[in-house]
Amino acid sequence: MSTKRASMNSTETAKDSKLRRRSPAAVQHEETANTTLSSCHTFHDPAEVARLRSQLLSWYDEGKRDLPWRTVALTEPDLNIRTYAVWVSEIMLQQTQVATVIDYYNRWMQRWPTVQSLAAATLEEVNQMWAGLGYYSRGRRLHEGAQKVVTELKGQIPRTVESLLKQLPGVGRYTAGAIGSIALGEVTGVVDGNVIRVLCRLRAIGADSTSPAVMEALWGLGNALVDPGRPGDFNQALMELGARVCTPKGAQCSRCPLRSHCRSYRKVHIRQEANCERLLGKLDKIPPTLPDIEDCTSPKSCALCPTEPWDDALGVQNFPRKPAKKAPRAERTLTCVVVGSGDGAEQQVLLTQRPEKGLLAGMWEFPSVLLEGDSSETKHKGALCAKVGRMLGVKLNRNLLHDVGEVVHVFSHIHQTYVVFAVSLKDCGADGLIQAENTQWISRSALHKAAVSTGVKKILKLYDSTASCEGETSGGKRKKNTKSAVSKKTPRGAVSDGRRQLSLGNFFRRVKEEP
Repeated sequence: MSTKRASMNSTETAKDSKLRRRSPAAVQHEETANTTLSSCHTFHDPAEVARLRSQLLSWYDEGKRDLPWRTVALTEPDLNIRTYAVWVSEIMLQQTQVATVIDYYNRWMQRWPTVQSLAAATLEEVNQMWAGLGYYSRGRRLHEGAQKVVTELKGQIPRTVESLLKQLPGVGRYTAGAIGSIALGEVTGVVDGNVIRVLCRLRAIGADSTSPAVMEALWGLGNALVDPGRPGDFNQALMELGARVCTPKGAQCSRCPLRSHCRSYRKVHIRQEANCERLLGKLDKIPPTLPDIEDCTSPKSCALCPTEPWDDALGVQNFPRKPAKKAPRAERTLTCVVVGSGDGAEQQVLLTQRPEKGLLAGMWEFPSVLLEGDSSETKHKGALCAKVGRMLGVKLNRNLLHDVGEVVHVFSHIHQTYVVFAVSLKDCGADGLIQAENTQWISRSALHKAAVSTGVKKILKLYDSTASCEGETSGGKRKKNTKSAVSKKTPRGAVSDGRRQLSLGNFFRRVKEEP
């Protein structure tokens, strides 16, 4: 194929012919990287860069995954539709695994195949389609971006990395680079989590990968390495390498097409040989330095070198060293399942809509009150009753709230515990289904398809399990165990009745007593 041949051309010739298509930001970061980085942490041999591109693209062509957005990027002749399709995929793929995204992407593109059709949708419809995918602000910003394209940009999605970055909400440096290279053929690198790991290992960058110095260096490397003839394929190949071979743990170095360029792999190999020599008592044969590993000339002052000593047990995982992860903050929220009229699966529950900004913006949830400050849970329970009472148009006594249990749901930065209560219309004296502002009644079967978070579905599952096992409760202490079935241990020394398992001691005692 001509595209394969193009990737094999001389680096300098390709660079000259494609320079006019390279974004100013890419050129700037490439020049910065080439002038400020130690040769240990960059690529200074054009021939090596050319080999790396060829080896990576050959590996990608032989075994790349068949993904729906890649098919669109290769086959869709309409530039606007192609750009839109890649844009949707890149937003969905942010902090989400490919396997999870595929079904969501297919459903999304089937319903909204163009930016115009997405712009005409409501936020409620978008949230409903996004439900369960997480990080819900991504869907909202994608919707806002589509509306901006239609109303302000005459339906045309921006055609350059710079304009994508400036004009589309929710599109950052990585997303703009991915869209620009994959859909528009712009020669620009990308740096996501997988690429960070690959580049850090290739060039022995062990410092905190979230630091500004490391990120700028990685963007410089990405822009310097990207293949001018196939920028989109190269970037996807680099990301796929990180996802499938150069993984966070258990990296499969023997399968890596870039092994010969990898300083981390070389360092591990040399250290393994050195350790073997030590075990054999041949330490005197090891030279004081390892000439086949190019070390940084000033590691103590280098912003890219690791600050911690090398750990043989980690191997290539020494690069990069992850900073200590900040623990998510703990929150407790009182929430109430308000049950309306109807029987069985068609019984309805009350939902209220969250604010348009902040966590889970615009999503639907059960009436809730966040536990804040030093106030007691009893006081907040009264606030929850007042909130539910206003929605139903009645005065609700907190003694009418039935304890259901607790549900834990972990967001990326919040460890949320929902303290769950329940109340029914017949208990609180409401005459019928009240439709207050920003509320809706919905059947429990329909709720699973609505624009609700996974946390809400967990709460409903807990409520259904306790209701089916114990029926409607009427106050009392909160149940400590929220499982639908509680296992009972056989008392120590009890004789088996044929259905219970004997303790180990009783088993041997019984065997000994048998004739």
